[in-house]
Amino acid sequence: MARSPEEAHALVPSLLELTDEAVEVRAELTESVRGSLDVRPADLKALEARFADLLDRIGELDVELKGWAPLLVDVVVDLGDREVLFCWLEGDRDLSWYHEIDHGFAGRRPLDHLVPPGSPGSPGSPGA
Repeated sequence: MARSPEEAHALVPSLLELTDEAVEVRAELTESVRGSLDVRPADLKALEARFADLLDRIGELDVELKGWAPLLVDVVVDLGDREVLFCWLEGDRDLSWYHEIDHGFAGRRPLDHLVPPGSPGSPGSPGA
């Protein structure tokens, strides 16, 4: 579902709440698997279920979960003349990056590089 830029930014508090918890649970899982923590198999299964639930809840925000180590989330945003993906990477505290749908993570650019629709240099404008 494509959102407006404002709607995408409004997701940030919910996204951060879920991803912060997911990072903590993932760390506990990692330490448990490495044997750093003395964890019973039932507790390990509970951690795995909790992590899976958090990933599901992130997906319920109607975003694209692209990776979980590190966490990587894309939000489809309608700019009027095209759709782009606002890109959130673990450690980000806001949506500050985007990439064109066909460019992927390698095309990640700061949001302030977005050219307003109809401006010189925007896709579809004369001289673009």
